[in-house]
Amino acid sequence: MDEAPRWLTPVEERAWRGMLRMHDLLVNRTGRSLQSEFGLSAADYSVLAELTRAPDDRLRILELAKVLGWEKSRVSHHLARMVKRGVIAREECADDGRGAYVTVTPAGRAALEAAAPQHVEDIRHLFLDHLSPGQIALLAEITDSVIEKITTSR
Repeated sequence: MDEAPRWLTPVEERAWRGMLRMHDLLVNRTGRSLQSEFGLSAADYSVLAELTRAPDDRLRILELAKVLGWEKSRVSHHLARMVKRGVIAREECADDGRGAYVTVTPAGRAALEAAAPQHVEDIRHLFLDHLSPGQIALLAEITDSVIEKITTSR
């Protein structure tokens, strides 16, 4: 027997649609600022930020895809464009011929360091300044919980 769908309540739908709309607005606005002022797309910034958080500023390509939540083909295409611009480099993996690392170049680090102060200011101005410290803490707890459930249920 098929169970009836558990349709969203009006509040659940408002929360879901609002979260999607807020995400799109924030990514678009911060991305526009990164592009116009620093020549980086929001995706470029995400790649560079994740790489600089990693030991030795490098990750295997599949690890980077997992961290970003991107499909392998999207990562490959995006990284190829970034390599052409000289902000990252690709290194073959000595112990596994099938794998490769991606690392931040000096130009990539310089681009990230130039953009980061404005990016943080944009995040504060567009997002954090509109929330109380309690709301920020609650949102961090909510996002941690949802991300953990999604990533452990695969």
